[in-house]
Amino acid sequence: MIGIGFQATRSDVRRSMTNTTPPAMPQLSELQAHLEQVSQEMIGLIRAYDLDADTPFEVIPVARKKISDPKDYVRFLELSLEGRIYGEAASALMEAQKNA
Repeated sequence: MIGIGFQATRSDVRRSMTNTTPPAMPQLSELQAHLEQVSQEMIGLIRAYDLDADTPFEVIPVARKKISDPKDYVRFLELSLEGRIYGEAASALMEAQKNA
């Protein structure tokens, strides 16, 4: 039972999921603005914990070793993922605009 006497079935959940529209792709300027925010916050963490990885492959192990506050470590990982997602979206959008 969910709430006050409402019982959701699997078909109810599937139906609600298929009736939702996917979010619209942000404009390139919005993606770039978000990337700038992510970069600024990431730079703050890099400076605060003196993260000095020599290669991209060492970034996570160095962060794991040097970031002492678990909340900051989780935020570092979130920012890393956000940067990757927004960066790839911006690249795809620029490529689509170039080929249009």
